[in-house]
Amino acid sequence: MDHARGPLGMGTNLPQIVRSGFVDCHREDAVEELAKALQPGDLSLVVLFLSPNTDVTRLIDQAQRTFAPAQVVGCTTAGEISNAGYTESEIVALGFPRSYFDARVILVEDLDDYDSHSLNEQMIKNRNQMARLTPDWESDFTFLLIDGLSTKEDTLTAELAIGLGPVPFFGGSAGDGTDFCETYVLHGGKAYPNGAVLIQVRTKCPIRVFKTDHLIPTETRMVVTGADPARRIVHEINAEPAGQEYARLLGKDPKQLTTFTFAAHPVVVQIGEQHHVRAIQQVAENGEMVFFSAIDEGVVLTLAEPENMVTHLQREMQALSQPESPDIILSCDCILRRLEAQQTQVATDLSRILTENRAVGFSTYGEQIHAMHVNHTLTGVAIYPPDED
Repeated sequence: MDHARGPLGMGTNLPQIVRSGFVDCHREDAVEELAKALQPGDLSLVVLFLSPNTDVTRLIDQAQRTFAPAQVVGCTTAGEISNAGYTESEIVALGFPRSYFDARVILVEDLDDYDSHSLNEQMIKNRNQMARLTPDWESDFTFLLIDGLSTKEDTLTAELAIGLGPVPFFGGSAGDGTDFCETYVLHGGKAYPNGAVLIQVRTKCPIRVFKTDHLIPTETRMVVTGADPARRIVHEINAEPAGQEYARLLGKDPKQLTTFTFAAHPVVVQIGEQHHVRAIQQVAENGEMVFFSAIDEGVVLTLAEPENMVTHLQREMQALSQPESPDIILSCDCILRRLEAQQTQVATDLSRILTENRAVGFSTYGEQIHAMHVNHTLTGVAIYPPDED
């Protein structure tokens, strides 16, 4: 790649409100090239999604100095979503102008040592302050970036409910490709493992926070009969070794279970008419199953089967484009969706749909929506041009 790409500009001649830039993560001048795309002088907020192949420490330090006084936040990814759709080894940068967006950022430096009461107090203070400064702006959303290896997503998101109030909330867990070794969130020119960044945004633009997945619950159910909730490990299902029983229900040999098996045959927890995915990370050598999100004894899991990913995504994007097309769709897309798309050879089709609908963001190790941590979903916010009349 010879230079940064940007902005999106697909499907319309209108200028972008949210500015975007995309560049190869190996470029020495990556930040300089992104600055040309973002024109950061009037930005309130810059969000960066970095390939894990990036020199993260060097880049975030340069970005903080280059984009100041804008607040600079971000995370590492399990893959990027750029103006070319699904990509890898790239940096995705989004710039939010002050004339349309006001933002407040809270850093949780250590997910093993934070005060949830103080965190909620600060969130409420920020909400009230932004409402006083821009009383005519009617839209708010809160966006979370959190270490995807911390196993603290469920706890933190549940504890944010008081501070969130009525504000729509979504987020994504930082990734490390498919290596699952090191993940970072970015804030103030530094990269933090085991941290989180909470971004509160008020805007004059209409917005729509959303969650979707392409999974259909079946009639096959199983009960978790042995688990270690703190480590998200299931020892037994239906009083049998977990991996063995899961494989039996699929009609497969336990030794043949792979990441692609888990992506194609996830399990969900049903709450009323809604279902929430509890994605499987791996089956350990001892037969225990490791999950990406909260799990406990007594939980009833339902096997789910996927519908056509292309048909589903096209339908969901069309819904977000009514009654008008969004300026941008900031997207947190589970790594398991990307893996499934690659396995079923529809990644190119999904990339086309994402590009046509101005969806950009990153592949995650988990997603957050309305104070819940979920998996195997696409969450995000669609941001629409304001009525300037």
